[in-house]
Amino acid sequence: MLEIRDLIVSYGAIEAVRGVTLTAAPGAITAIVGANGAGKSSLLRAITGLAPIKSGSVLLDGKDITKLPASRRAELGLAHAMEGRRIFRQLTVEENLQLAWQFGRRRNAWADALERVFVTFPILKDKRRVQAGLLSGGQQQMMIVSVATICNPSYLLLDEPSLGLAPIIVQEIYTFFTERCREDGTTVLLAEQMAALALKVSEHGYVLRQGRVVREGPSKELVDSGLVAALSSAYL
Repeated sequence: MLEIRDLIVSYGAIEAVRGVTLTAAPGAITAIVGANGAGKSSLLRAITGLAPIKSGSVLLDGKDITKLPASRRAELGLAHAMEGRRIFRQLTVEENLQLAWQFGRRRNAWADALERVFVTFPILKDKRRVQAGLLSGGQQQMMIVSVATICNPSYLLLDEPSLGLAPIIVQEIYTFFTERCREDGTTVLLAEQMAALALKVSEHGYVLRQGRVVREGPSKELVDSGLVAALSSAYL
């Protein structure tokens, strides 16, 4: 289980996350929805050790990992697919994947890990020798989520995986991580502006506004309450 308790993340005098408490249940998808600037990315970065934590704690399976470096958190099974298509653009698709596998918590053989990626996203097999920077936006996002999951992490953090993608590609990406959650028992924490999409695939949802949780509950209840329709005016 991934637990966040009273987390505050600040950049100088600016507090991006203000006392957030949440739980990501084992083997389930938990959604964090909110507008651009709500603090979603800062929250995920703090969980994986990439953003400064002013106070509060991050617990993984009951163990406090707040003071551990990002590399150690990755070894414990935390993976993070960040917003912004962060890839090694001059390296090929296969080189990006191999680099992630080499520096991750290897739980499978390289050949098996690579084959699983290519079965999931056949286009990446066709583009395996192509520089990552030459891929389309959708192909880059496929590679990014593959890089994040190639070592079979126990916890997967996804930051705006649908951003800027065509609907058919969004469907492929969402199908990928929902199946991974179901088949492998991966715990997924999903940050999205597209509330309807995120709440549709998740079991529990949190609404973030100006760095604070302003509403939470089972995703179905949030949808049935009319939250999705109200988000743009009431929360975002």
